[in-house]
Amino acid sequence: MSPPSASRDSGPPGPGLFPLTRFSVIEAMGSGDARLREDALETLARAYWKPVYKYLRIHWHADPVDAEDLAQGFFLRAIDAGFFDRFDPGRGRFRTWLRLCVDGFVANERKAASRKKRGGDAITLSLDFQDAEGELRRIEVPVDEDPDAFFRRESARHLFALAVTGLRERLERAGKRQWFAVFEQYDLAPPESARPTYQELAIRFDVPVTQITNWLHASRRELRAIVLESLRSICGTESEFREEAIELLGLDPADVDP
Repeated sequence: MSPPSASRDSGPPGPGLFPLTRFSVIEAMGSGDARLREDALETLARAYWKPVYKYLRIHWHADPVDAEDLAQGFFLRAIDAGFFDRFDPGRGRFRTWLRLCVDGFVANERKAASRKKRGGDAITLSLDFQDAEGELRRIEVPVDEDPDAFFRRESARHLFALAVTGLRERLERAGKRQWFAVFEQYDLAPPESARPTYQELAIRFDVPVTQITNWLHASRRELRAIVLESLRSICGTESEFREEAIELLGLDPADVDP
């Protein structure tokens, strides 16, 4: 499996990148447990902050400062404002609903024309907007691109970037740093550079070619598991999770856990 445009994400990494559970973050957002709601918000923001920021920059024509402020405000007010309370899985995917919630939030903010800049002692999320801005300068967005297509693509890009970060951390914790180095040099090689052969990697890392094959296979399998873990936590329903997994990973439906 080759993740589309995967890159190391500079957003907040660390253990617990996504909760290793089948309990959906959407369900947790409505929990009576305040800590559970906060954890759900953190997971949701981690998964979607960068696509939201880029969406605000491209489709709402917000300048960088305004986009940062709106993205922060959207996630910080998500629970109290009940943005997702009316989510109906029968009418579409959660990702699309989240984008529509962003549209409503921005429209209301601009209509009010009285939004105060958040600063001072206000709570903020630790998000690397400069990194997101740098990515925007490297991508070309068609003028007439469908907003949902743009948001879906950037959500997938961010999801895989986070998964790669999670893979590196897991392998390093397991003392398998070389595994990730091989995976990085082969599967994450820039398109403009020549990808090394298995034989070249074997010489470079002083191991048999079969070892390179095994490390790559195991790393890809682990990356797929991380992607599935994250998808399950941020999808609105089990059927949505299966559809997303099949589309993003090209899996056979039988290969997706029920």
